[in-house]
Amino acid sequence: MRILLVEDDPSLGATVQSWLQLDGYAVDWVLRGDSAATALQTHRYDCVLLDRGLPGASGDQLLRNLRAAKDVVPVLIITARDTLMDRIAGLDLGADDYLVKPFDLEEMSARIRAAVRRHGLQADNLLTHGTIELDIFSKRVLLDGITIELTAREFAVLRALMLRREQIVTRAQIEETLYGWGEEVESNAIEVHIHHLRKKLGTAAIVTVRGLGYRLKEHA
Repeated sequence: MRILLVEDDPSLGATVQSWLQLDGYAVDWVLRGDSAATALQTHRYDCVLLDRGLPGASGDQLLRNLRAAKDVVPVLIITARDTLMDRIAGLDLGADDYLVKPFDLEEMSARIRAAVRRHGLQADNLLTHGTIELDIFSKRVLLDGITIELTAREFAVLRALMLRREQIVTRAQIEETLYGWGEEVESNAIEVHIHHLRKKLGTAAIVTVRGLGYRLKEHA
């Protein structure tokens, strides 16, 4: 999943971004409201983490504009404004959830998962293909009923393939899932992740479609 983080505190932003990347998300981090507006116009996100007090344009204005445009992307407000009226105002603007700083990072992750579920962007936690089972939110993968240990990025690659089980998934689509802005992508990174997945799931589990990308083997 790809997340837009809109936070002007450099320390908090770096901490949240690192945490979410370790959790397997691609994270684009901006420090200004106007930069966030541009990002939302040019990219599709699964969730937005939004501070309210921002330079360029306030988080409130950004959220108001999103909902006026009928954009239903899940938005989780992260803010130091902690009064009851602050919470009510944020939710009334169209936020899906409201998290007061300082907050627990594990709780933040759980609230992201809940917001995505509520929006039906991933209605079913469990993806299956042949003898492979992948649970989106517990990050658990089973092969023939046996748990397979994957890294966060291996999991993200497999998830991208299983979400498009009947399609070819291009290298660019996989990179979009794995990497946020500014992250260095090694030229053979995708091939390495595919190689490791084949070692764990079986060499025939993932098919290379030369010049196009990858797909899961039929009835793998």
